[in-house]
Amino acid sequence: MAKKTGDAKGGAKSGAKGGAGAKGGGSKGGAKPAQGATKSGGGRRESASSLAVDEAPKASVGKPRMHRFYEETVRPRLAKQFNLGNPHQVPRLVKIVLNVGLGEGAKNPRLVDAAAEELSQVTGQKAVVTKAKKAIANFGLRAGMPVGASVTLRGARMYEFLDRFVHLTIPRIRDFRGLPTRSFDGRGNYTFGIKEQMMFPEIDFDKVEHVHGMDITLVTTAGRDDLAMALLREFGWPFRGETPQSLRVA
Repeated sequence: MAKKTGDAKGGAKSGAKGGAGAKGGGSKGGAKPAQGATKSGGGRRESASSLAVDEAPKASVGKPRMHRFYEETVRPRLAKQFNLGNPHQVPRLVKIVLNVGLGEGAKNPRLVDAAAEELSQVTGQKAVVTKAKKAIANFGLRAGMPVGASVTLRGARMYEFLDRFVHLTIPRIRDFRGLPTRSFDGRGNYTFGIKEQMMFPEIDFDKVEHVHGMDITLVTTAGRDDLAMALLREFGWPFRGETPQSLRVA
């Protein structure tokens, strides 16, 4: 009986040790896949970061050349010229607004649609038809009647339009003597008018139904006319009586 009880105790101890060993082995075996999972997760994070680094240069390359020219050349020049220590004080373009007013549009809405389509061709953005806010009996005008078209450009399209206007459109103007220098509003915004839309290379002469002019407004953050004038001059703006600077950019 003593031998049997001793054997039973020894078996129980060995069984307990074996069970403990099995538990320990299970815990170790479970820990290894967890470490492998963290490594694989880290690998995924590294690959995502490398992709983000690879995509960063593509975003800068995709900017219009006028935008890159402003960031690389114009902004440092203006900061040095006016002693602007804060980079947020350097003026920049906010938007360009093109507006066409057609008094005949109240009687012939087809002219307004044609003007809106031409603005869309010139700017690459769909134009908005503007409507009368008040009724004027002497002109036969009622509130809500279409009287013109307008486009507001921002971001990449704004810089692309500015580039085309300075280097392609203005040289097509007949007897051009420069744009006026007194068209600032005192807060750094510049507005000028053109007499006909035929100067834009995107317009097809054969499809023009009505010759009309338009007003173009360049809105800046300058707040002062001298800063805004210096900004436009750096962009190669052909002011009257001045030789415009060339755009030295690839």
